[in-house]
Amino acid sequence: QVQLVESGGGLVQAGDSLRLSCAASGRTPSYYAMGWFRQAPGKEREFVSAISWSGGTTYYADSVKGRFTISRDNAKSTVLLQMNSLKPEATAVYYCAATGGRNVLPLTNAYSYAYWGQGTQVTVSA
Repeated sequence: QVQLVESGGGLVQAGDSLRLSCAASGRTPSYYAMGWFRQAPGKEREFVSAISWSGGTTYYADSVKGRFTISRDNAKSTVLLQMNSLKPEATAVYYCAATGGRNVLPLTNAYSYAYWGQGTQVTVSA
């Protein structure tokens, strides 16, 4: 089992930045690819970003490319999502997720992830 705890959400204005953190614990979380998803009220959960277990490959949704940056520190079992130039449409609950294996693909699909955090709320006001 892998436990994931997100933090760093909050209320900001459009154009501001936030950094989300996901702390992983349990069974060798550094071996798993990690991802961030978000879900706005009344909408389906959508992919935001993902990073391979080594950190060597990253993926971004087109809507956040160039503004969000994902990174990981396997020594600390932490994954970060730096979000810059936030827009009101980024308002959602953000979830951290971990795959159940090292080479699970595709990382843009929620079904590839076996473990999920409880989520952290991000609200961007216009």
